[in-house]
Amino acid sequence: MNTQAIKEKRERLGLTQKEFADALGMGKNGDRTLRRWENGESIPSPLEYKSLMEFPEDPPFAFKGTPRFTMIDLFAGIGGIRLAFQKQGGLSVFASEWDKFAAKTYKMNFGDEPEGDITQVPVSQIPEHNILLGGFPCQPFSQAGLKKGFEDTRGTLFFDIARILKERKPQAFLLENVKQLRGHDKGRTLKTIIEVLEEDLNYTVYYNVLRAADFGVPQNRERIYLVGFYNPLGGKSVPFSFPDPTNAPTRLGDILDESVDEKYTISDKLYQGHLRRKKEHKEKGNGFGFSLFNSDSPYTNTLSARYYKDGSEILIDQGPDKNPRKLTPRECARLQGFPKEYVIPVSDTQAYRQFGNSVAVPVVELIAKNMIDAIEKSGGFHYASKEEELAKN
Repeated sequence: MNTQAIKEKRERLGLTQKEFADALGMGKNGDRTLRRWENGESIPSPLEYKSLMEFPEDPPFAFKGTPRFTMIDLFAGIGGIRLAFQKQGGLSVFASEWDKFAAKTYKMNFGDEPEGDITQVPVSQIPEHNILLGGFPCQPFSQAGLKKGFEDTRGTLFFDIARILKERKPQAFLLENVKQLRGHDKGRTLKTIIEVLEEDLNYTVYYNVLRAADFGVPQNRERIYLVGFYNPLGGKSVPFSFPDPTNAPTRLGDILDESVDEKYTISDKLYQGHLRRKKEHKEKGNGFGFSLFNSDSPYTNTLSARYYKDGSEILIDQGPDKNPRKLTPRECARLQGFPKEYVIPVSDTQAYRQFGNSVAVPVVELIAKNMIDAIEKSGGFHYASKEEELAKN
């Protein structure tokens, strides 16, 4: 057994010992075990060695085949929205993600290195594309109330979406945000976004709040989706509608592992804190506090980016004689509908953040299918620059 090969493998992947140990699903102190293997102080079992050496080095979701359309992936995170559109034949020609850990996961799975901070990328460096994708943060606009539309959005990350739409004029877009965007700043934030998209940028816009649990995903995750079609490319006549709920029955046990490392069981101290806070909230008459689920639960609460802190929104019951446990990163991946081949090349803490920030992939897949079908029914894919050129001639 070549222990030197273990270190070489890890270095080829560009992972730290902690990241590689967590990615391999090694237990508590897995990084120390890995260090001992690399140093030849101890030897992995044949099964452990096989698991190490078979860890994928080729990105499992690099694009293959002939593209039906091109797309760009803004605020890309770990590529959940891209996965859904790539399944429909989309080729990503540009991606941007400022978080270096998310970018590492993205590159490991897709083979593309996302650009960093989108606010620093000139539009001239972004290739022409058919569809713009973006899960952007919810931020208030200036309260000056000068009704400048497009200019009112300056200083927010929505402005970067708007400036790209203005210059590149893609045929369609999908934007995703938290459900709270609907009521954010008494509805003014969403109103401004839609006015800019429709009036300043000339798109026909649809929006809806969809709940993952209505689409076969065992999670009560509600998100707002905005879909738009560029009017000079026939946007008004694109026969788009949001997917209807499938109402497929969901059961949490379908995504849970039967055997889970002890490191995911929460400590006595953390559990006592959860119990105390829940009691205090109950006495005040509100329903806050940790939430316990089991295999028969139809769905969980929303997985959030703060899950790594204490897991309070989704704890798994392990019976009366044991503290509950957190979900594992792989279970979080399944809870968001990521395919089993999806590689998690980061520490558990970063993985929780990444899946908590991502999308319920099966929901986006259905939206993507409806968008692509609607565009193809109404004349297929085009680029605005080519149509403008034809019009001049």
